[in-house]
Amino acid sequence: MMPLAAFQSYLQRHLPGLLEEEVAVFTGLFTPRTLRRQEVLVHQDEVGRHGAFVLSGCLRAYVTDAKGKEHILQFAPESWWIADQYSLLHQAPAQFSIDAVEASNVLLFDPAFYPRLRQLGPELQQFFYELLQNSVAAMQHRLIGVLSATAEARYLDFQQRYPTLAQRLPLRHIAAYLGITPESLSRLRKELARG
Repeated sequence: MMPLAAFQSYLQRHLPGLLEEEVAVFTGLFTPRTLRRQEVLVHQDEVGRHGAFVLSGCLRAYVTDAKGKEHILQFAPESWWIADQYSLLHQAPAQFSIDAVEASNVLLFDPAFYPRLRQLGPELQQFFYELLQNSVAAMQHRLIGVLSATAEARYLDFQQRYPTLAQRLPLRHIAAYLGITPESLSRLRKELARG
């Protein structure tokens, strides 16, 4: 399926009431792009110029601390959205970096996307409002898990949230998401496999 056709199919699943011409106008707000593995889309501390909808592959959002250690906030596999919303909306330095964990095909949107979205009507506005609500709820769930859940509980939650990624991602990325070392993750996986 061609990239824009895959996106149009996504829109029709989530917004079945959109007219064909509305889908075409909305799709025109995006720029298709292929990202190489490890290609950075947004650099932490620089103003973000794009967010993305992932057609294929996987992106990640991560913070690099003062010691150079990466802390992964989110993965964005196929059909997920990813952006530093604050940076895009306010043209402020990005709070985190976004890069491609795998070679990825994405649809990019820029800061002008948000004012244009308001002009496209209530159905698309409601859809993005719901996406934003879901994003906030997911980040709250993640924050509570990081602060209070065991490593095992965080790993089981990771498997539930990202069922296709456990076999696709490098161990170090999963460990950075969970807040543990790759060695601890290896031990945890062995313990869970033993049952």
